[in-house]
Amino acid sequence: MAQVDEFISLVHTKSSRDYLKRATEFPKAEAAKIAKKFDFNYWDGDRKFGYGGHFYDGRWHAVAGRMIAHYGIKPGDKILDVGCGKGFLLYEFMKIVPGVQVTGIDVSNYALENAKEEVKPFLRLGNAKELNFPDNHFDFVISINSLHNLYCYDLETALKEIERVGKKNKFICMDSYRTEEEKANLLFWQLTCECFFTPQEWAWWFKKTGYTGDYGFIYFE
Repeated sequence: MAQVDEFISLVHTKSSRDYLKRATEFPKAEAAKIAKKFDFNYWDGDRKFGYGGHFYDGRWHAVAGRMIAHYGIKPGDKILDVGCGKGFLLYEFMKIVPGVQVTGIDVSNYALENAKEEVKPFLRLGNAKELNFPDNHFDFVISINSLHNLYCYDLETALKEIERVGKKNKFICMDSYRTEEEKANLLFWQLTCECFFTPQEWAWWFKKTGYTGDYGFIYFE
């Protein structure tokens, strides 16, 4: 198990964020209710409800490239993305390493219906708390910014499920905070989070659930 932050930082730092505007321009509770439907508004609607337009622009290419080099991903390897969204990261794995076998699950019908055409056949509706795959089935399991959408009791199950279906290599990324300033920014910005913790608390979760894979954090500085 190791902390690896350089994967997602390539994407996270490309977005500018006005935390105060996010918290005040529209009733935050109403925005959260809309976002948690994970439909058009969350993915491709106004920024105050989510991504503000989640379109393929190639930015995940570098992320996939670094993961491939770090974990030695090769043709024939099976990759699972838990919370795959529109499948952009899986598409990049397929493009860089022809022959990899990708699978993605997400709770959003809208995201799956609007996924990259090349990867759409390999995506399915599903939830992290119940991964319907055999034990040790995947060579690499990833989950990027999805687990924070679960309540604690489902988070515990999801971490155990990711550990169960994966072999050695796993990587998950979660929201976290180290200071009160970062905590406030996270609260201002988030729309769908049900749980978020300090790095020390995440370490407690990993020990409690037996998660042995790698991990990374996103901070709202």
